[in-house]
Amino acid sequence: MNLTLSIGEINKLRVERDTDYGLYLRAKNFEEVLLPNIYVMEADMPIGAEIDVFIYTDSEDRPVATTKYPYAKLGEFGYFTVVDYKQYGAFVNWGLPKDLFVPLSQQKCHFHIGSKYILRVCLDEQTGRLYGTHKIGKWLSKDTKELSENQKVDVLVLSKTPLGYKVIIENLYEGMLFENEIFETLSVGDRKKAYIKKIRKDGKLDLSLQPIGKKANIDIFEDNFLDILKDKSNFIPLNSKSDAKDIMKIFKMSKKNFKRTLTSLITQKKVELFNNGVKLL
Repeated sequence: MNLTLSIGEINKLRVERDTDYGLYLRAKNFEEVLLPNIYVMEADMPIGAEIDVFIYTDSEDRPVATTKYPYAKLGEFGYFTVVDYKQYGAFVNWGLPKDLFVPLSQQKCHFHIGSKYILRVCLDEQTGRLYGTHKIGKWLSKDTKELSENQKVDVLVLSKTPLGYKVIIENLYEGMLFENEIFETLSVGDRKKAYIKKIRKDGKLDLSLQPIGKKANIDIFEDNFLDILKDKSNFIPLNSKSDAKDIMKIFKMSKKNFKRTLTSLITQKKVELFNNGVKLL
């Protein structure tokens, strides 16, 4: 249970009392917030129960609770669509009834309705209002001492570059996925699991979508290979002589890794190879 109400975050709060407008929830310090009737599920929210809710502010800047969660919480990055534009700023859809405001001062370029942008959710400490910012550079850290090579991380694809794709790592760091090591289609806004390949002196990180090291790679390739075969009714018309583009399209791996994985699975008697394809045993 939360000690205090935390705007922009998921709070665990106690159901304190029922009113005509909804349930009032409280934190340990007895701060209260309204959960409007639209989100109340009586069977799951008796008086005294502790429930998880997201807190933001309504149109009158009052804290309000919801059981719906936004696409990104305070301190996180997301890929948001602009739904309205005023002379003082833009509004983006972030998954809640009240859109997220992006002040004009927080836009690196002129926003357009219907366009999508990578933004960070921030809190104005003076007003208690949440807002989005397109100026994300100052929020990215170069202090990588807590990270290690081959560490598994969550990434958000930030932009396409001549070298590959820039990504935001764990909502805190910047890294790069290199084009020649990507064997699947990526787009800005995609969320992926990746592995730290190299930690650079400038604080930036080189990443891979596959675990680092031959043994780690073969294990994950084998699991994916078998899962894909199961999804394709246990047979796929590909073999070691198939075109690399066809292999990448289905298995999301290079031909070299495909052949190595296929050989390992045949040795383990998990698959059988035929002239017209490979079959799951």
